[in-house]
Amino acid sequence: MTAALSLYRGATALAAPLVHAHLRRRATHGKEDPARLGERFGEASRPRPPGPLLWLHAASVGETASALPLVERLLNDPALSVLLTSGTVASARLAAARLPPRAIHQYAPVDLPGAARRFLDRWRPGLAVFVESELWPNLILEAQARAVPLALVQARMSQRSWRRWRRVPGAARRLLGAFRPVLAQTQADAERYRRLGAPQALALGTLKYAADPLPADAGELRAWRRALGARPLWVAASTHPGVEEDAVLAAHEALRDRHPGLLTVVVPRRPEHGGALAAAAAARGFRVARRSAAPAAGASADADVYIADTFGELGLFYRLAPLAFVGGSLSRRGGHNPIEPIRLGCAVLTGPDLGNFAGVADDLRASQALATAADGAELTRRLACLLRDGPARARLAARQRRAADDGARVLDAVMDALAPVLPRRDAA
Repeated sequence: MTAALSLYRGATALAAPLVHAHLRRRATHGKEDPARLGERFGEASRPRPPGPLLWLHAASVGETASALPLVERLLNDPALSVLLTSGTVASARLAAARLPPRAIHQYAPVDLPGAARRFLDRWRPGLAVFVESELWPNLILEAQARAVPLALVQARMSQRSWRRWRRVPGAARRLLGAFRPVLAQTQADAERYRRLGAPQALALGTLKYAADPLPADAGELRAWRRALGARPLWVAASTHPGVEEDAVLAAHEALRDRHPGLLTVVVPRRPEHGGALAAAAAARGFRVARRSAAPAAGASADADVYIADTFGELGLFYRLAPLAFVGGSLSRRGGHNPIEPIRLGCAVLTGPDLGNFAGVADDLRASQALATAADGAELTRRLACLLRDGPARARLAARQRRAADDGARVLDAVMDALAPVLPRRDAA
């Protein structure tokens, strides 16, 4: 073991009391589930099913959502069970709502040596599959000690992360070389993994293409369509405070005179930010309604700006709006998922920063379907054009949908690549 890894293991072992205290504090603020806190220390709250079990680890909501199609495909084998772990309360809610039978959710153990040992001794996976870039040294090393095969899917490696890993080349080779295969999102990601010591790094794309469309309650959808009638509307989704939400509100201000009755639906990345966002919109003189305070569809009737500050309802608002801006892309946060609105028929605009979705951006660009705005002023101009020109909007949405449909074949490629390491039917 390298000096860097030995130091890490020693430090995390000594930090156990501090980690326990930190998680208890998080639980008091709703950031951990108090009833399931033991899972964070490797204590199982569900029995292990008999037979072969595959462990799939996804960090948060986005990774969990993208892993669901893989879970469903894996469970086509009736002898196999799947354990899905994630680290956030929101991802646990998503798993509870959408995991199929024979799939179990547990909170991921924190990366302490003792927690990793308890978790692996209890669940005894036949294969561990990590999603994207959630790599924890103690979990990886303890899995290696038990001869558990490791795979990495939908892998990303930014230039910044690559530079950090290069500072500890021995640790990089030991940890990243444990994953066979590494299934990366882009050729650039695959090349960075190979240069850091992952011998089986392939570029296959993102599983987000294969995700089911976001759900929406059919009754809610009908009620909203009746309440909205022929009003023009657009949705700004997964927005962040500051420059991005300022640009969205400025766009509404510039467009409302040209589009009488315009409704702007803003879905903040963090629902708890809804109050501050509503106050900022009201300060501009807009009539504002909030989903959390007035959930009925009729609440939108008199609003200029509707703040959808609830969890898990993007599917409803994407179905209502013919045009969507996806945030995190003007605020330099790497962007959020543009495939979700594309799959639901929206024409999609983003800002210039799609670092978290570089492969998707490349695919859209190759199909002449990438529509970006460099700043707030350009966002307003592009919105104005697409709100005014329905045929142009429809053509953009069609090109984007074709690109997304082409990308959905990635699930077959991932399953083919994982086939040699899937747990055997006779595994205990």
